[in-house]
Amino acid sequence: MPVDIAPTQTPTLPHTAILGLGVYRPGKVVTNDEIAVRLNSSDEWIQQRSGIRSRRYCEEEETLFDISVAAAQQAMKSAGVGPEDIDCLVLATMTHQFITPAAAPLIATQLGIENAAAFDLINACAGFCAGLTLASDMVRAGTMRKVLVIGAEKFGDLVDMDDRSTAFLFGDGAGAVVVGPSEDVGIGPTVWGSDGTNWTMLGQDKGFFDWAREVQEVGREAKRPYFTMNGPALFRWAVGSVEKICREALDRAKVPIEDLDALILHQANGRITEAVARMLNVPDDCTVANDIVEQGNTSAASVPLAMEGVLRDGTAKPGDVALLIGFGAGLTYTAQVVKLPGVPQ
Repeated sequence: MPVDIAPTQTPTLPHTAILGLGVYRPGKVVTNDEIAVRLNSSDEWIQQRSGIRSRRYCEEEETLFDISVAAAQQAMKSAGVGPEDIDCLVLATMTHQFITPAAAPLIATQLGIENAAAFDLINACAGFCAGLTLASDMVRAGTMRKVLVIGAEKFGDLVDMDDRSTAFLFGDGAGAVVVGPSEDVGIGPTVWGSDGTNWTMLGQDKGFFDWAREVQEVGREAKRPYFTMNGPALFRWAVGSVEKICREALDRAKVPIEDLDALILHQANGRITEAVARMLNVPDDCTVANDIVEQGNTSAASVPLAMEGVLRDGTAKPGDVALLIGFGAGLTYTAQVVKLPGVPQ
């Protein structure tokens, strides 16, 4: 006889919101002058091309696990929840050194989160916003009650410090949020997608197995994989595409640009942020996050770090309506309108 299967959805789908936010910014500040020495460049040259004045690097002994745990602990404290309240942990990163196992299960264990679902999300600079979407959808579907989303990067050996196109761009850091049910809409509809025709524009220049084969053939002279980028092409793609993605996210959320309190783009390049804000014609009282100036490009960590930055300096406040967008390697993009959480404690 037929057997009915109980649905996973709750009778009425709840709204969701960001319940808490936490970040970890490494203590080691590296100025443009320190980077420029190896590049035969200058602080002025770097600032003109990126808007970056400095970035933060992890100490050698700090791991991706350490910085993820630090940000997550602050997020849970901010949300007023404990490890026992978290049903799922999503880690957005592209700098975990292992293909398997994923980093998320160990991070969950280090946080004291037992028997929770945990997985890594490799979606580069769009990873955090994609993780936020997955968390919101899981809560709304009734699969999970509270989800911890972490965006964390430690670039380390992935960046060639002699490469003039990438060496000055990237920094380390981590940001995390707790997503859960809410009486009001705190996370709006998502606009996301990909453009595989530009797959080679940003990413590793070779696979690790290719490198291992080269080592066998030529020895230690074989150059290890590094993160490479076609900067001019990526800039043109971002300026030509991100504005449209932002407008679609605002339209889906039914939020006029005049009502937007904060614009928080992935901190890829200060010139991209300026261009998109100008094309959107954001109102004068709309805060445009510019965390990249002191933090550099932190890929999956950049959106939560930038979110914390505008809350910490008071240019945005809890409950403000913000547009988030991540975009990067793949090419991939994810955007959504959210209400900002409280300032991390």
